[in-house]
Amino acid sequence: MKEQNKPIDDSCHDGIFYAPWEKTFNRILTPFEEFIHRQATSGILLMIMAMLAMVLANSGLAEFYHQLIETHISIDVGSWEMEKTVHHWVNDGLMTLFFFVVGLELKREVLVGELADVRKATLPIAAAIGGMAAPALIYYFINPEGVASGGWGMPMATDIAFALGALALISHRVPKALITFLVALAIVDDLGAVTVIAIFYTENISLDALAFAGGLFGLLIVFNRGGIRSFTPYFIVSVLLWYMLMQSGVHATLAGVLAAFSIPAIPKYNPMVFNERVKYLMKRFESSHEHDKSIMNNAELRAIVCSLESSAQSVQTLSQRLEHTWHMPVAYIIIPFFILANAGTQLELSSLSETLAHPVALGVSLGLIVGKFAGITGVSWLLLRFGFARLPSGVRFTQIAGVSLLAGIGFTMSMFIAELAFEHQENLLLISKTGLMFASLIAGVAGSVWLFVVSKQNEVSDDCGVEHADTTNYQVQSFL
Repeated sequence: MKEQNKPIDDSCHDGIFYAPWEKTFNRILTPFEEFIHRQATSGILLMIMAMLAMVLANSGLAEFYHQLIETHISIDVGSWEMEKTVHHWVNDGLMTLFFFVVGLELKREVLVGELADVRKATLPIAAAIGGMAAPALIYYFINPEGVASGGWGMPMATDIAFALGALALISHRVPKALITFLVALAIVDDLGAVTVIAIFYTENISLDALAFAGGLFGLLIVFNRGGIRSFTPYFIVSVLLWYMLMQSGVHATLAGVLAAFSIPAIPKYNPMVFNERVKYLMKRFESSHEHDKSIMNNAELRAIVCSLESSAQSVQTLSQRLEHTWHMPVAYIIIPFFILANAGTQLELSSLSETLAHPVALGVSLGLIVGKFAGITGVSWLLLRFGFARLPSGVRFTQIAGVSLLAGIGFTMSMFIAELAFEHQENLLLISKTGLMFASLIAGVAGSVWLFVVSKQNEVSDDCGVEHADTTNYQVQSFL
């Protein structure tokens, strides 16, 4: 009987049990985990995937690459069947999870983040609106009619992962408040892009399916108001919502945003209730613990540990837990896979200059490079000059201008809109993707160089003659 009560693993040091190879694995994995959690890593990964897609599309593997993304995959349940290509499963299915995380981030920022404080939110919100309007107007001015005019939404969106990845490379030279300004601006930008997709890139509406989708969204709200904090009911209804939106003609990925908005953002316990409960459970834990007896043989100890786990979850909001859970898979699996499936553009070097001179490519390029800069910088200057907003603490106006260049990196969301705008126009889709990648490269390099030159650590001068806000630096929120 004594043998049964001994710990399963004899390699116990200071009360910590180690599997036979665990320490060796930790020495190997720890540097990799640290690299994964760096801000720049997601942007670097996306750059690698974009280059890989370009190499595949312009090499001897081009045929294999296109056959792979056009492979049909079907789901059959009895007489019901849903069949789509890998390309469509990625864009319509996996990207729903991307929009779900974007929705959770939007909700958090509005409730408790930078967009919750009107004084702090005025500048990034107004700058984001300017940064969406100016690129769209530039594109539409160059492409005022015909099929090409439908791509006006492409230069509106900022790729937050790429932009923050580029900014993180010189983060030691810029104030943290500037990073947070870019995050807030990109979040508003994402909301604008989602709205544009919902209103302007939806065709052939089925009112019956849309009404059913509305009922499902209403049910999610009932779950929220009824205090349901288990993810399973939300997941089941959200899958049905995704399917009904697809049937309605509205882009199915919007189900991710709607589902995110319905997730509860209020915890079961407040911190003090949690504190008292943990103290009570820990007293029971100490009295129930038996020396040299495995927890597998102590039913009461296992029950207390389960209660502790439940209490730890109850002091967090469901939206907070889901954002944390899905952040990594979306940033390091879903978005890179989307880039791999969509960035493979065949380039004809002999006609590259002609392609970039096409009105669609020109509209996208000038919209992202000139439009973003003019819209964000111009609106910011006006608000600061007339006293409607204040610069974040430690940030100079020249740095806002640098960020407005980085905001011209339009990749994930812009490419997504391109797929919707030119779904049946292969030539225009190819031209628009070429323009997007060219413009994003120029904007990223120009913004990084600009900020590297104008930014000096701990320098707090103001180029606009506007007094800085007497507030502490914003805390950096990592969305990578």
